[in-house]
Amino acid sequence: QVQLVGSGGGLVQPGGSLRLSCAASGFAMGRYTIGWFRQAPGKEREGVLCITNGGGYTYYADSVKGRFTISRETAKRTVYLQMNSLKPDDTAVYYCATYLNGLLCPTAGAYDYWGQGTQVTVSS
Repeated sequence: QVQLVGSGGGLVQPGGSLRLSCAASGFAMGRYTIGWFRQAPGKEREGVLCITNGGGYTYYADSVKGRFTISRETAKRTVYLQMNSLKPDDTAVYYCATYLNGLLCPTAGAYDYWGQGTQVTVSS
């Protein structure tokens, strides 16, 4: 059974950092694309970053370039989203998802499985 478990969210002050984790089970996570998405209250879901099986990455959101990075630790079956210089606009529920292809980063609708969200709140 494919399962993705997101964790690491919390309350952080503007300018702070958080690292989100997406732990995978039930499939060979290292072979497939993992993406991070977010949804703020009253807003549509937005793509953040994704990583392919070869380690290539794509920024879905220009607003996080230079602040967020994505990495994969295959031995731990985990993908991380490192978020630095956080802003109040980054406040959202963050979700990880997997696309069972691995060679590219598709649009959100193409992802096959989703994890539960983890809340990130950026506030002073």
